Amino acid sequence: MDGLMEWGLQVIANLQRFSPALDWLFRAFTFMGEEDFFLLLLPLIYWCLDRGTGARLTVVFLLCVYTNAVAKALAAQPRPLEYAPGRVKVLWEAGGYGFPSGHTQSATVVWGYLAGQAQRRWFWILAGVIMFFVPLSRVYLGVHFPHDVLGGYVIGAVLLLLYLWLEPGVERWLETKGLAWQLGAALAVPIALMLLFLTEDGVTAGATLMGMGVGFVLERRWVRFDSGGPVWKRVVRFLLGAVVLVGLWLGLRIAFSALEPALLFRFVRYGLVGLWGGLGAPWAFRRLRLA
Repeated sequence: MDGLMEWGLQVIANLQRFSPALDWLFRAFTFMGEEDFFLLLLPLIYWCLDRGTGARLTVVFLLCVYTNAVAKALAAQPRPLEYAPGRVKVLWEAGGYGFPSGHTQSATVVWGYLAGQAQRRWFWILAGVIMFFVPLSRVYLGVHFPHDVLGGYVIGAVLLLLYLWLEPGVERWLETKGLAWQLGAALAVPIALMLLFLTEDGVTAGATLMGMGVGFVLERRWVRFDSGGPVWKRVVRFLLGAVVLVGLWLGLRIAFSALEPALLFRFVRYGLVGLWGGLGAPWAFRRLRLA
């Protein structure tokens, strides 16, 4: 393992010969794997482009976040700075274990899924560029070894293929069930995931999945939101929904920062964020005649 890490340090050092000239470019790509970015991208798709694609993408993304956190905890591999302090420049803040790369896994799942749905050549090219440069940015910035990135690619691809295989059948089965069954699944699956991995990351993914899942079920039953409409309405929808969403995400983090138990308040915070995204915003859009 030491030999692999030493080779990885050489790769990082070779890439960082282009620093600081390319720092801005790779920081921009690495931002496309951050929580802040997906906090805006996923609602944009759900609220303004295609409701069904946005809902399914959100589910697989949250499962991706959860599986990555579990894999990191099981592998318990250091990042370059922890393995060899002072031998690489760290150009981006990153915490926790290194393997597998969460940015790489998320990029593979999200952009791979969107490319498959779009079925447009130009979008496949765009997705390919993002899926290449986001992982490369993690190595360039000194926060991941190359094998961390490879692990993210493999796990992300396997997860995406499993989701594409299983999701249509599960969705059809749930559609034949009543409201109680659908709400039960939206509650039981995230609770089980959180209990199996009761950490900050596990609760973050599980609580958001629960809020979004319950929101999706109730939205289909009572709101029947349509993501189409004139461009100006889509723009206003996104701006309004995003202001509230970011307000909840950031405001509750500040309000709950000193409260205990921390995991309970994290659960409440991310559950409300998910519920607003899945149900609250579509209901508000309908009431305001923006959808």
